[in-house]
Formats: sequence, C-alpha cells, structure tokens
Amino acid sequence: MLQRRTVILGAVGTAAGLAAAGCSHAGKTGASGASEWHAAGDPVSGSPSASAAAVTLTVSPAAGKSDVSPLDPVEVSVAGGTLQSVTVAAGSKKVAGELQSDGSWKSTDTMTYGKTYTVTASIKDSAGATVQKKSTFTTLKPKSIANITFQANGLSVLNSGGTYGVGQPVIVAFSKSISDKAAAEKAIEVETTPSVAGKFHWISNSTVHWRPEKYWAKGTKIKVSVNGLGTHFGNGVYGSANRSASFTIGRSLIAIADNNTHRCKVYVDGAMVRDMACSTGRGGYTTIANGKQIHFWTQNGPHVVLSKEMVHSMSSASYGLTDKNNPFYYDPEDVKFCTRITYSGEFLHAAPWNHQLGRANISHGCINLGEADAEWVYHTFMIGDVVQVNHSPKPLPLTDGLGDWTISYDKYGN
Repeated sequence: MLQRRTVILGAVGTAAGLAAAGCSHAGKTGASGASEWHAAGDPVSGSPSASAAAVTLTVSPAAGKSDVSPLDPVEVSVAGGTLQSVTVAAGSKKVAGELQSDGSWKSTDTMTYGKTYTVTASIKDSAGATVQKKSTFTTLKPKSIANITFQANGLSVLNSGGTYGVGQPVIVAFSKSISDKAAAEKAIEVETTPSVAGKFHWISNSTVHWRPEKYWAKGTKIKVSVNGLGTHFGNGVYGSANRSASFTIGRSLIAIADNNTHRCKVYVDGAMVRDMACSTGRGGYTTIANGKQIHFWTQNGPHVVLSKEMVHSMSSASYGLTDKNNPFYYDPEDVKFCTRITYSGEFLHAAPWNHQLGRANISHGCINLGEADAEWVYHTFMIGDVVQVNHSPKPLPLTDGLGDWTISYDKYGN
C-alpha cells in the first residue's frame, strides 16, 4: 500500500494561509502556538515515505499588523527547511531584498506609506517538497505628509552641486508646520569638509536654518541630508522621503558699505579689490495707504546676496507708496545691474541719476553705485556673498533676507 508523504509547515508571527498548488492542506495549532500546515506531496513508490522534519516559518512584520513603519525591514526565516525565494510586493511594486548567509531573507529597500504588502515565501522541506506561504501587513498612513526642499533663500531653491558665498546658511524647508522641532533637527545631518560645528535656528514653523559660528572658510564642502521617510514630526505629520543636497563655498567675498563715508569696499579672500563711491538710504519715515509706516534707511548689519537681475523695475508703489504728493513717491523706472540683498527691496544697483555718490545718502534704501561699479558687482558677486552695512541707525531684521549673521552665535537657535 502506498503512503502519502506529509509536509508540516508551522507559521510564527503570521496568520496567513498556505498556498500550495495541487495540494490539499489543513492547519492546526501546535504546542508552541504556531500554526502547523499539512500539505500532501507526491506519493513515494515502492516504500513508505521518508519522514520530513517540521518546518517553521517566521515573518516580520507580523501578519495583519497595520501600522508598520516604511523603514522597518521585512525579515523571513525558516527552521526545518530551506528558503528558495521571497517576494514582498504592494501590487506591482516590489521591495528589493536578498538571502542572507544564514539562509534567511531580508529587505534592502524601504517601503511606502499606506500600502498593504504581501510576503510570499517559497520553502523546500527536508524531504524535498516545495510549498509557499503568504503573509500580509500594512504600512502606516500619516495624517499629513511634509515635503522637504533645500533653499538658497526665500526666492530660490538651492542648486545642488552649486557654489555659494561665505554667508550662505543651510536652509531646509518643510511643506507643513513642524511641531516636533527636535525630531526634525535629529533627522537633519549636516556634513562639512573641513568639519565645522554649527547650530539650527527656526525662522518659522516650517523653515530651519543652520550656520557655523563664523562665515564659511572658502572651499568648504557642505552636504545636508534629511532622513524624512518614517520620521514623525508631530501632530501626525511625517516626512515624505529622504532628501539630500550639497554645495561648495567659493572664494570669500565681503563688501562693506559705510553709511558715514559713502564708500563701499569689496574684499576678496581678505584683500581689498575695489573701492566704490556709493549713496545709501536717506532715512526718515512715511505712512502708506494701508496705514503702515515704512522707512528709507539702508538697514545696518550683515546682508547676504539673494539674487541678481540685469534689469529690475523699481517704483515706490512696489512697497505700497502710491500717493504722488508724498515726497518719497517715485515713478516706475527700469534700473540696471541689480544685486538684491533683502526681500524688502534693498539692492546694489546702477544709479546714473544720483550725483551725490561718495558725498551724501539720498537713495530710498538701496546702495546706489556708478554704472561701471554696479556692472562689476553684478558680474562678480554670487548668491551667498556678504554685504555689510555699517553706521546705519536701522538694524536689519532676521527675516528680511538672510539675517542669520545679525544674531550672535551664542543667541542663534535660542
């Protein structure tokens, strides 16, 4: 009488059923609490079948789990048999992985949010029979997802691989408000060559800056990475993905515009390379149509170059002054060689109409230059270069441009 060979498959950490093509199966709970699966094999002709050892399969994450982090590894191991293959997939999207030296399988890739994954394991038992086991789990579904970008400033994204001036801070912007700022800072890694310490400073609930104590040394290489995937930033907000970018610091360029001497001197790598006559803001206040009071000083302190425009249309209406009877009013005019240093509208630019360069401050807040000097600045300065304004009574606010360097390092981040 022929006897059917029996395959016993136990499942630990998973409640899914066995799928074995062409086989009947039945399950029971063993003494260990694992499910044991019995599948009919091919009949052995001429003699009783060899006895197969019990096969126990362990899958992590456990079957039915619904809040799995997309960062959690998927691990599959077997006792009493040999793993032939493992597939982990959500629909047509597979998770990469590989067999380990101990015969187990481990994923080598991350998963995505809010997806149900099926683990399919093919196992060969000690008697040579092959069966399959399936298990499913679901990754967590965030209440909200924050996208992550790197900025040069509030006007432009960071050009990864680009070169910037010595005043350029690292800027990470989130698309959602971040309540757990400590978790966000822990997720951000700033690597510099040569190595230099630095601090975080939150400009808003969604934007954080990082800077060293002093201006960057020329040639410094900076890489910033955010381990966003799977990171909870508070109130159900999770990072969308892992992101990274890098940039290099170019030569050191620092310009010093003096409100008293009406000169703007430019230093490259510590040596003065240009001394320019200038005219800064005339000062004073006026009230615009919405009742807001505005001023006309060039603000004091270290500015950082934000952008450059060959031609920029300027008018008093751009900052809300539309009353033609107001002595500060001026009509629109196309201005050449404009290098922006604040969001509120301070530029270094050509001012051929200003005949007080080097003698008096009569601008509306910009640093007026002769056309040849403004053209040189436009072609020489880069984003991240520093323009220090001295002896103005009006300090530059932190958020009007990149005012990071207006704060002493001991107070930065507090």
